[in-house]
Amino acid sequence: MENRNNDSKIENPTKMFGDTKQRKRYIYALLMILLMVGTAEILKEKEIIFPEMAALTIGMWIVDKRVWRIKRWQMPVLMTIGAYVGISIVRFSSLPLVFNLILAFMFAALCLLLTQSSLFPLISACILPVLLKTESWIYPLSVFIMSLIIVLIQKWMEGNDLRKATVYEPLERNWKTDVLRWLSILLSVFVICCLAIYTSNFYFIIPPLIVAYVEFVNSKAGFRNRPLLTILLLVTGALIGTLFQLIGYCYLGLPETVVALFIFIVLFTLFEWLGKFFAPVGALALIPMLLPPETLVWLPLQVAIGAGLFIATGLIFFQQCYKWSRPQLIYCLIPHYLLSRIYHNKRNTDN
Repeated sequence: MENRNNDSKIENPTKMFGDTKQRKRYIYALLMILLMVGTAEILKEKEIIFPEMAALTIGMWIVDKRVWRIKRWQMPVLMTIGAYVGISIVRFSSLPLVFNLILAFMFAALCLLLTQSSLFPLISACILPVLLKTESWIYPLSVFIMSLIIVLIQKWMEGNDLRKATVYEPLERNWKTDVLRWLSILLSVFVICCLAIYTSNFYFIIPPLIVAYVEFVNSKAGFRNRPLLTILLLVTGALIGTLFQLIGYCYLGLPETVVALFIFIVLFTLFEWLGKFFAPVGALALIPMLLPPETLVWLPLQVAIGAGLFIATGLIFFQQCYKWSRPQLIYCLIPHYLLSRIYHNKRNTDN
């Protein structure tokens, strides 16, 4: 049976830097990210930086498979509408923050249900301005322009044999089951948002974490069986971004474009070492550029706690991990890279 959707962590048997086409896709993705950060830096408009664009370049340019089920034209439309709704909530809603966040989440979930798509970064487009209290209309304009570039370059790549062509297949909907699942996700997100806001630990609910959680719950692909690796990758992305932002930008005074360059060289090297991609990690690596420097030191720790809360919720309430066998539990708790080394050494011993 085919998975509900291909998740954004994809195993790649070919070493990334050893493939000419893959190297080109990496370069284009890096240029796109640097263009975004550089434009924001030149114009002194932080709202231009949308961290989820890093995730989208990974999922739609670098990964040579379909990651999200979405019609090409739908992506810039949905992402822009989501960004616009997020800004509108900040400007016009007088509800407490936790209810504004849930309102943004509900809108994104409804869009995904009605369009039969799995473009989960849409959730971040809605929630990010609400959490950061962004009011500038530059944000949705930036999201539209960058989303349009993403889909146009992806089409160009397919036409020039730089990546496989993506064929849209709508998700098969069981409306009763899907609505109940989204309501359950909504309730769990609400509880964790309450915990984060009323303990003043806002980084528990950084939008890429919510996106990763929704992917974890909705996907039936392999990374659901590697929760520890998923958490480690998310924390690593936040740690890489935080260290380079604090040391490179705050301490050494380097341009943020240069900082972004080093962040993604390290991040892409990490993907090469693991042989895997996980798009939300790219978004988390850019988040530090939007946060006050005095709070950055706590970001990796809060991301670790938030990721643990979200993934544990997914394991217990959606995957019912308490029913798993002991070998399955052990498989989940051992990082995949270490597990692959163990299997490799065992095969060498047997031979």
